[in-house]
Amino acid sequence: MFEQMAASGMNHDSYDDGYIRGILNTAKTIAMVGVSANTSRPSYFAFKYLHERGYRMIPVNPGLAGQDLLGRQAYARLADIPEPIDMVDIFRASQYALPIVQEALALTPRPQVIWMQLGVRNDEAAKLAEENGLKVVMNRCPKIEYGRLSSEIAWMGVNTRTITAKKARLFGRGIQRMALNRVTMAGGATDAAQRAQKDDLGGR
Repeated sequence: MFEQMAASGMNHDSYDDGYIRGILNTAKTIAMVGVSANTSRPSYFAFKYLHERGYRMIPVNPGLAGQDLLGRQAYARLADIPEPIDMVDIFRASQYALPIVQEALALTPRPQVIWMQLGVRNDEAAKLAEENGLKVVMNRCPKIEYGRLSSEIAWMGVNTRTITAKKARLFGRGIQRMALNRVTMAGGATDAAQRAQKDDLGGR
C-alpha cells in the first residue's frame, strides 16, 4: 500500500499512518533545507530531535554553509551535499518548495521523499515530485509525526490519534520507541528495548 499511495495522485489533506510510518522507518539521511542554528527556532528543535533519534541529518542553509550544526557540516544547497540523500525536509515558505524540488530532482541519485514542514504546502511542487517517482508529505512535521507514531508525545498528554492495545514501553533513558524501529542516540539500545522491538516485529 505504501508504494501504491506514492505512485498515484494521493490525497494530501490526509495521510494513512502506514504511509508516514513507512517513510520514517526507511529514511536514514535527511537534508533539512532552511534549518536555523538559533536554538529557539522550530527548525532547530526538529533537526535536533531527529538527529537524536538516529537519523543522519544534513543542514542546508546558505547562511550556515561550512559551519557545523550539532556536529553535522552545513551546506549552502542540496547540490553541494557529497552523499546520497533519502529525504529532503523543506523548512521554508511554500513558494520556495518548487525550486527546492527541482533541485532535488537534479541530484544523482535522487532522494526518495520530499517532506514539507507544518504550514508548508505547494501542490505544484508535490505533483512534480510524484510524477518523478518521489513520495511526498505536505503540511506535517516529521518530529511531531515521529512522536505521535512512537507514542512518545502521549506521555505529555497529547492525543496521538493512534489506537493500540499495547502498553507503551520505555526504551533507554525515557525515550519512547514503541511503533518506530530506530535506535535513538538520546537513549541508546538496551536489552529490554531489543526484546520489545522483537515483540513489535512478531519475533523476527
